[in-house]
Amino acid sequence: MALLQVNFLSSSLGRTIPMNVILPVDKMTFPGMPVREDKPYKTLYLLHGVLGNYTDWVTGTNIVRYAMENDLAVVMPSGDNMFYVDNPWTVSNSYGEFIGKELVEITRKMFPLSDKREDTYIAGLSMGGFGAIRNGLKYHDTFGYIAGLSSALVIDGAEKMTNDSPLFFANRNFFEGCFGDVSRVAESDMNPKWLAKKLVEEKADIPKIYMACGEGDSLLEANRSLKDYLGNIGIDLTYEEGPGGHDWDFWGEYIKKVLDWLPLENKNAGINSGNVGV
Repeated sequence: MALLQVNFLSSSLGRTIPMNVILPVDKMTFPGMPVREDKPYKTLYLLHGVLGNYTDWVTGTNIVRYAMENDLAVVMPSGDNMFYVDNPWTVSNSYGEFIGKELVEITRKMFPLSDKREDTYIAGLSMGGFGAIRNGLKYHDTFGYIAGLSSALVIDGAEKMTNDSPLFFANRNFFEGCFGDVSRVAESDMNPKWLAKKLVEEKADIPKIYMACGEGDSLLEANRSLKDYLGNIGIDLTYEEGPGGHDWDFWGEYIKKVLDWLPLENKNAGINSGNVGV
């Protein structure tokens, strides 16, 4: 298993950003076993939720093992609590550009990653699910597949928010810090529904989308709303619900379903310390 911690200077964010990268480059092959074709790796850009950082997916799920089994590179950056959108009213806080453009470009320079759209995927949980769907649609020429788990689809209710919650991330001030004027955000490229409609109208090549949410999750209705909206405008969507809430038990189960949904290959090409393929 090649699990790397990388720190690099981001021009979009104006500071050094950490990320974890899984690279399945250390598999061994014995006589009679399938041999992996020598080509760049398919890549999943995987985003954390609010309060999290680049370590969350590694500590909370079996993503390392799943990536090795599927011969998949996985890039997990830190994105702070900013919903992965650009903040033009502040200095060096272009989180959308960071995720959708800079991160892809710099990791392709660093590692043997495919530059093909059909080999490049983005996914996330909660806030990261929002970020994956929003940036996957905005940068639809880069990403061929999008997955959102328990996505924090907060745009629809943002304008009615107050500052009464004891949780900072459920207050209007927090959302204005992320999205700016919340009375205008619905009709902007920060809104996945607005982006999806625009791409349909432009007859663009829209990425395939997977969404899942727990039946006990407070975000369930918001996820159903986006599911219905995307279906009504004709976007290719796979949607699932299952037992569970807004927690790592659900995300750990459904990130495997995401990988099963993605067009991956080479599952039996070599083994590693976990005896993958034996």
